[in-house]
Order: sequence, then structure tokens, then C-alpha cells
Amino acid sequence: MPSSTLAPAPQAPAAHLPEASPAPRATVANPGPLGLAAFALTTFVLSLFNSGLIANAALSAVVLPLALFYGGIAQFAAGVMEFRRGNTFATTAFVSYGAFWMAFAGYVKFVVPTLPAGQAHIATGWFLVAWFVFTAYMSVAAMKLDLAHRLLFGVLALTFLFLALGDLSQVAALGHVGGCLGLLCAGIAWYISFAVVTEETWGRKVLPLG
Repeated sequence: MPSSTLAPAPQAPAAHLPEASPAPRATVANPGPLGLAAFALTTFVLSLFNSGLIANAALSAVVLPLALFYGGIAQFAAGVMEFRRGNTFATTAFVSYGAFWMAFAGYVKFVVPTLPAGQAHIATGWFLVAWFVFTAYMSVAAMKLDLAHRLLFGVLALTFLFLALGDLSQVAALGHVGGCLGLLCAGIAWYISFAVVTEETWGRKVLPLG
């Protein structure tokens, strides 16, 4: 009896299901304008006193809450967000200068009153010298950035230098020069913050950075 071969049963056509689309990646907002604005505003207010434009030193207490919350915490937070974005330069700058403002607030509030009255300026001077050194090498790194950032870090380095020399030498004129440079520095930082936040919001370049 001849063997019968069984034909394979017809296969149903495979259903072509759409591939699952990958979950959208969470975007991180550009924290640069925040960090620059926090730096600019705090620097501006302090520089009003350092430049001698406001002579009543007792009013300088207004700087401390700004230094702690805006120049300090807000700028530090901007640096942490820049870390997530992989921006080494901005992370180093914002975290460092945010820490600077918080350290400055603590130094003025808690340390200066405990220092010998005739020698407090020495501690302040060397505190500023150390920040000049940091800012000087950040200025070298900033040479790869746009013109506005190069100006910002160059002027900031000179600001720290003249403020430090003013404290160490007790020559008020040097400190006033540092204060005027600080006002210029604040203006440049505000300009960059304005340029970047308008570009991010409007979706096109509004102000040049060079």
C-alpha cells in the first residue's frame, strides 16, 4: 500500500505589528542662563559697595542673603544640572562660584567677627587671591569659548586681583577699581544670560556672543 505523504498545513501570515517606539528621552533645560543670572545679580549688588558707589557699609548686609540663596544655592544647582548635560567647564564654574558665594556669606557672617580687628583684611585678601588663581586658569580654558565668555572670565580674574590687592595693601582705591570691574563683570554675565535665555525661548539667535 503506497504511503501517503501529508502536506504541511498552510501557515497563517505573520501579523506585522508596529515596533514599540522608544520612550522619549527626558530633556534637561539649559541651566546656563540661571547660573549666569545668579552670579550677575549677586556680583552687581556687592560691587556697588566695593566700588564706593554706596558708601554706607552697614547696608552691605543686603548681600548676604543674595550670596547664600541666589548666587550660592541657585548657581550651585545650575552647576549640578550642567554635570548631567556633560559640560565640564560650566559644571566647574557654576559649582565653584556657587560655593564661593555660600562661603563668602558664611565667612562674613561667622568668621570675620572672630578675627583680630587689625588683621581681618589679611585673611580676606588671601581668600580673594585663591579665587583669583582659580579664575585665572578658568580664563585660559575659556579661550576656547565665545568672545563674551572670554571677556567675562578675564574681567572676573581682574576683579578678584584688584579686590585682593586692595585688602592686602589697605589701599581703598584698588578695592574701588575691583568694585568697578565687578560691575562690568556683572553686566557681561547678565548680557550672556539674556542672550542665551532669549535664544532658548524664541528658538533663534537674538543677541551675538562673538
